[in-house]
Amino acid sequence: MLTKLNQFQEQWGGNNDVIDHWLSTRQDLLVEYCKLAGLPPFENSATSLPSFSSIQDFTQHLIDYISEGHFKIYNMVMAKWDATGFSPTEEMSHSYANITKTTDPILNFTDKYAKEDEELLLVDFDNDFSTLGEIIEARFELEDRLIEQISSSLAHPPGA
Repeated sequence: MLTKLNQFQEQWGGNNDVIDHWLSTRQDLLVEYCKLAGLPPFENSATSLPSFSSIQDFTQHLIDYISEGHFKIYNMVMAKWDATGFSPTEEMSHSYANITKTTDPILNFTDKYAKEDEELLLVDFDNDFSTLGEIIEARFELEDRLIEQISSSLAHPPGA
């Protein structure tokens, strides 16, 4: 996921401050995911689970990412569109709708791991975290598609 993000940043980064912020926030989340998973370059004993407090820290970061996307980034994009007279296309609306479909499964994960019964929860953690990784990856692909659409719309406003 980090490699894809780096490639995407090279392609679309630097064109717009909103998109740069979005990609930077995503990178922060991916680094946290990799740390928790113990993926290179981060070390984690393959036989032990991360601490419950580190899981809770990650879930808070995940909630922040989701919230920022829905309540800040998309609003920033809409403000830029309003300033240029652009209206979202049906394809953009469809892309956004597909992104929102990933929100509930992500929030279900964060809700589950916000509970206090850490011994019971950590039994399922490996499977849940793996599934979450797949959902996050799917969300990022959907966001990439929307970012491409947004970049194009902001680069060529109506009447330009």
